[in-house]
Amino acid sequence: MASDAISLIKHDHRVLEDLFDQVTASKGDRYALLEEIAVLLNAHSRAEEQEVYPAIGKAAPGRSPDVERSIQEHDEAEELLENALQSVDTPEFDDIFAEFLEAVSHHVEEEESELLPALQEACDRGALLRLGEAFAQAKAAEMSRSGYDEEEEAAAAYGRGREHLAGATRDELRSISSRWIRTTSGRRSPATTVGADDTPWAGAGQLPVGRSGFAAGSGTGRARLQ
Repeated sequence: MASDAISLIKHDHRVLEDLFDQVTASKGDRYALLEEIAVLLNAHSRAEEQEVYPAIGKAAPGRSPDVERSIQEHDEAEELLENALQSVDTPEFDDIFAEFLEAVSHHVEEEESELLPALQEACDRGALLRLGEAFAQAKAAEMSRSGYDEEEEAAAAYGRGREHLAGATRDELRSISSRWIRTTSGRRSPATTVGADDTPWAGAGQLPVGRSGFAAGSGTGRARLQ
């Protein structure tokens, strides 16, 4: 699979959609699936906000309002997912999860039809590859923030992806997802994240892809900016 930022983001979307389908079809432990979604969705969102959205704001300034709206949609999706987690054993779950799916589907459609094409048009292949590396590293750093002390351990766990999460206990998954869902304050705005001389996708190279389809970081990603 290509390791440019656009390909990685779209592949993440497909992996998450597969998990959504499993929840809707009641395949497996619904609560564990939701917590897995929380971990993967929040890693993806934080990496976009830290690396990809600032790059879009710099490369295509006219898209800055769309970037701001996308961050708000991340917040909305996280709140709806937390509601779903809290109502998993109630009769209201199907309606709450459907609302979450609608919000995420709208966000993905806008991102793939507007923001990502704008990024692709504004950046050459090399820049997209470097941004893909930064995106993957940021996700690895997010895994570190979820409770892993060593960067290498965080990267390895992220590379194992869904296989790793499936082996976690319910308490471990709840701890990870709760920290990720609630760690949303203090984000930098894309309008102020990247200065005129900043290069948020500095560094070349391609990264391997974990079994879940989420790119595995090198363990040297920058910490989340909060």
